[in-house]
Amino acid sequence: MKAGTGAAQGASGAKLSALFAGTMGPLIGLALLCLALALTTDTFLTVRNILNVLDQVTVLGIMAIGMTLVILIGGIDLSVGSVLALASMVMGYVAYPDYLNLGVPVGIAAALIVAGACGLVSGLLVTVAKLPPFIATLAMMSVARGLANMITDGSQIVGFPDWFTNLSIVRHFGFLSVTVGLMIVLAIVFAIFLNYRATGRSLYAIGGSAEVARLSGIPVKSLTNWVYAICGLLAGLAGIVLAARLDSVQPSSGVGYELDTIAAVVIGGASLSGGIGSIGGTAIGVLIIGVLRNGLNLLGVSPFIQQVVIGVVIALAVATDTWRRRRQ
Repeated sequence: MKAGTGAAQGASGAKLSALFAGTMGPLIGLALLCLALALTTDTFLTVRNILNVLDQVTVLGIMAIGMTLVILIGGIDLSVGSVLALASMVMGYVAYPDYLNLGVPVGIAAALIVAGACGLVSGLLVTVAKLPPFIATLAMMSVARGLANMITDGSQIVGFPDWFTNLSIVRHFGFLSVTVGLMIVLAIVFAIFLNYRATGRSLYAIGGSAEVARLSGIPVKSLTNWVYAICGLLAGLAGIVLAARLDSVQPSSGVGYELDTIAAVVIGGASLSGGIGSIGGTAIGVLIIGVLRNGLNLLGVSPFIQQVVIGVVIALAVATDTWRRRRQ
């Protein structure tokens, strides 16, 4: 009986370690960063500031989940920031009284459909048109940004119902907003999918070698299309969350977000070559970027210097990934 219990505990431990495989380095980096900021600022470890960090990383965290799937199959998606802007503008145009006035729920549904369609088109450009992912998503980035501006001729839309903005403001149980809870639930769902579902494991196989995966009977093209569609859908969902936080939507939203999203995934231990990565690692990468930005703000560091620091962190993460692959 004890042997059976020990085996069960060992299996549970192995499953838990799989969720955070390859994340020891980023986790240590996050811990050291938090320690340094705790010693150099008086407010970093306060409950209020930690909750603020969680609020600030919600949009990035949701987008990074989708980007993790794309990078796992050896792809890249440069369009997520523009898709975020397009989805939020679609939601505002459909919901706002001065335009279609169909209500926020209908606007959210329309935004998610458009965002998912954008991702699917990117996937089809990769699988059918045989464009490199970089070029396919670069094209979608331009198209989506242009469409976002065309909807209201470049004007922002301000003012949504209180119930909608409260999703990111009201803290249930004293600490958890709906938007933060949504990010956590999505992370758990996709972590389970990648580790315990055959389709999730297939994504790792595609990233390792698409041709070998195809010969093994894995529907590479179909899964690639779905991965890009999900990435677009999550970018659209992030746009809705951002609209709730800002109580407005504007076509210039999301500029540069694709870089932060890719950086979070890579910092979390994923390989740009594909086949390596985890949702747990991505969560740590998101927190590193969020904590770093928050700490630099608390220290009064110039936003321009912050850009330099984030760039250096990205370069170090990619260099570490390259060094690790050469060793293997």
